[in-house]
Amino acid sequence: MSSIGAKRLTFEAWLALPETKQRYEIVDGAMLMPPAPTADHQWIMSEIFLRLRSFVDDRGLGVVLPAPVDLLIRREPLRTRQPDILYLSADRTGIKGRAELRGLQYLEAAPELVVEVLSPSNSRRDIEEKLEDYRHIGARQCWLVSPEAETVEVLNLSADEASATTIYGVEGTLSSEVLGDFSLLIRDIFR
Repeated sequence: MSSIGAKRLTFEAWLALPETKQRYEIVDGAMLMPPAPTADHQWIMSEIFLRLRSFVDDRGLGVVLPAPVDLLIRREPLRTRQPDILYLSADRTGIKGRAELRGLQYLEAAPELVVEVLSPSNSRRDIEEKLEDYRHIGARQCWLVSPEAETVEVLNLSADEASATTIYGVEGTLSSEVLGDFSLLIRDIFR
């Protein structure tokens, strides 16, 4: 990710920024812009998003949102993330749909699930920092999707650590404890 500007943003300065369609994250006040995602990345992300959203909407479980949406990690020093996909449980957050999202400039709630589709530009350190941030705010699970390996690594996030429970290959069927009876044929997202 490349840094945009040398000035460190405060929470108040960030809130005063104009709305943008540019995707960026803020790490310790520094605004970082990743390279644009590839078409393959967007395809895979869309396949997962459509399946998750359909499942969650049909059952009234909460909301599933694609990037870019700002997820506040902490105010000082300012840190935000924009996971590729996030699921907010209505039971845990009170967010049931659009009515609760209206007027929100950012999200300050712990997602049940975050999904990150990996890119060649992601370093292991970047991924570990994101996992730590998601764990810090109380996210329960993260899926790391590798387009190159055609795998999905499911990590359970606890107060102490991020632990891999399963790595699903292209012939596997993903299930998730945070989504009850949800299942996903891995080959369907990489077809």
